[in-house]
Amino acid sequence: MKRKVLSVLLSAAMAATLMTGCGQATSEPAPAATEEAAPAEEAAPAEEAAPAEEAAAEGDLIVVGYAQVGAESDWRTANTESFKTEFVEANGYKLIFDDAQQKQENQIKAIRSFIQQEVDYIVLAPVVETGWDTVLQEAKEAGIPVILSDRMVDVADDSLYECWVGGNFVKEGEDAAGWLSEYLTTQGRADEAINIVTLQGTIGASAQVGRTEGFASKMADTWTMLDMQTGEFTQSKGQEVMESFLKQYPDIDVVVAENDNMAFGAIDAIKAAGKTCGPEGDVIVISFDAVKAAFESMIAGDMNVTVECNPLHGPRVSEIIQTLEGGGTVDKVMYVDEGVFPAETAADIIGERAY
Repeated sequence: MKRKVLSVLLSAAMAATLMTGCGQATSEPAPAATEEAAPAEEAAPAEEAAPAEEAAAEGDLIVVGYAQVGAESDWRTANTESFKTEFVEANGYKLIFDDAQQKQENQIKAIRSFIQQEVDYIVLAPVVETGWDTVLQEAKEAGIPVILSDRMVDVADDSLYECWVGGNFVKEGEDAAGWLSEYLTTQGRADEAINIVTLQGTIGASAQVGRTEGFASKMADTWTMLDMQTGEFTQSKGQEVMESFLKQYPDIDVVVAENDNMAFGAIDAIKAAGKTCGPEGDVIVISFDAVKAAFESMIAGDMNVTVECNPLHGPRVSEIIQTLEGGGTVDKVMYVDEGVFPAETAADIIGERAY
């Protein structure tokens, strides 16, 4: 926050000069605004000089405000940790982190606070896509670039944000449906009528919109989507919705959970209902995110596949900031690398999972 610190230091110097000009008594020498250095024995104590030194040091740091969605899932926790370990003083940053607890109004308040604090960059992982035009316009007028992480915004003017970093959610949905089609073929069930239910994420969130759309676009003619309801990306809500599905629909062949945590809740509900799931079970479970716990679930035989949504955005966002700091330009949309991991590969891959 170079401009803010400079202003503070200039104000301090002016105040000290005015105090001296008014003949105000002081036991300390005025700041070194003259050519003659103060005697060593009259130097200010170290503890009194520390704030100025800290301000100068902070002035060399790039200050980043991160308005995070919350901590609703293992994926989100890994995403937060990625930023907290990347945006540290040793890497030239100061991070101001805000957990919105799944509320858009909290994120808007956080962004306005970042603007007041004159941060250098704002990173936003929006709760939902709409409702951002006004506050992002305020950031633009303040000259603060906004980088979107994970989820997209729907605004009238896309110059309100610098770029977006995240997964290709539509492709993730398509990949999930593609995996299911291939899996059913290998099981000799390609022509069988398949009943599906979907545990959607937070309605309006980019991941929910993209995964729902992508999967629907690849639905086979023999598949029927019985129902879709939001589990809000949480395990407890996922279990609650799955319990309701099981009561309404006695013949569910496939559960599509739009994140791993909802899948864990669905698995608990399936087992509580006396049914089985996974590669050897009654119900096929498809999930998204590919956190380490999902691999543990596949190894335990409860889940069939998880489609990756890479949460480690911190280093990628840092690269973007460094490019912008150097006067360069970046692409508007920047995807992270992702894969599809079926249960038969879980034991071999789990050791590589850092999140």
